[in-house]
Amino acid sequence: MCRAPEISKRPRVSREREFAMPLVSMKVMLENARREGYAACYCESWNLESLQAVVEAAEAEKSPIIAGFNGGFLLHSGQTTLEQLGYYAALRAALSRARVPVTFLLNESDSFEQIAQAIDLGFDAVMPENEDLPKEEYLHLVHQVVEKAHAHGVTVEAQVGHLADASGGTEAHPTDPEEARAFVNATHIDALGIAVGNVHILTSGKRSLDLSALERIRAAVEIPLVLHGGTGIPLELAARCVQLGVAKVNFGTGLKQAYLAAVRENLAHYKEPMSPHPFLGMGGKHDILIAGREAVKAEVVKLVRAFGSSGKA
Repeated sequence: MCRAPEISKRPRVSREREFAMPLVSMKVMLENARREGYAACYCESWNLESLQAVVEAAEAEKSPIIAGFNGGFLLHSGQTTLEQLGYYAALRAALSRARVPVTFLLNESDSFEQIAQAIDLGFDAVMPENEDLPKEEYLHLVHQVVEKAHAHGVTVEAQVGHLADASGGTEAHPTDPEEARAFVNATHIDALGIAVGNVHILTSGKRSLDLSALERIRAAVEIPLVLHGGTGIPLELAARCVQLGVAKVNFGTGLKQAYLAAVRENLAHYKEPMSPHPFLGMGGKHDILIAGREAVKAEVVKLVRAFGSSGKA
């Protein structure tokens, strides 16, 4: 007597990725954002789960999205082991299967060697960081980056001015419109990060922006404007920022806070000698990786809605 074949209880593999879109240029994405009246969100990742959360949120909202990693963090002096950029770059293959437009950014690096490696590894956009560099040294770095990046079709964002660091780092140096104009004309960058009251690493509360300064910068500079320190920007200002030329907003601190809170809550259920597997890697209700991913995903959904990119894919 023949036995009926067993039916697998494993979840079926989705065929939705057959409708994936190729990655897109950040320059094109920001041009589309300005034309259609929204800002693209850069939601910074630090591991696989956070990157997956960013893409899943964008797909759920049918929103273009900028995904990527912080080059400065990967080179931070506090690193106990050397991070290999190639591991992070390999995730580009997964991004290329997304069902919404995605661009892949290496954010905030002051190392030309790291930026050049990122370009060679397939990042679609790079951002040289100016925080610890004198103006002339930064100008030289940006010239180097633009020459290499544009030869490979890679978008370059750079910054004029400095954001305050709420964790106790740099003081604010607001962006001067005329200095911004001269810098853009000299470097031929594709997008400009500016300081108009936005703050890095603000872990509680919000900070208002100097919208009149933003308006003056917009009048002086033709390329898309970028606001770093998005976690501290009141979401009720989102529409006005878009009207004043902001085409990209960066988020990181708030996403990590949400991730850590979810991991802490779920990890409280684990007590030795319980099996660790349901809490790490099996995908169930107590899996801390899933908890962190879902928490980040919920935050990204709020952000893309606030800055108007939902439904724009």
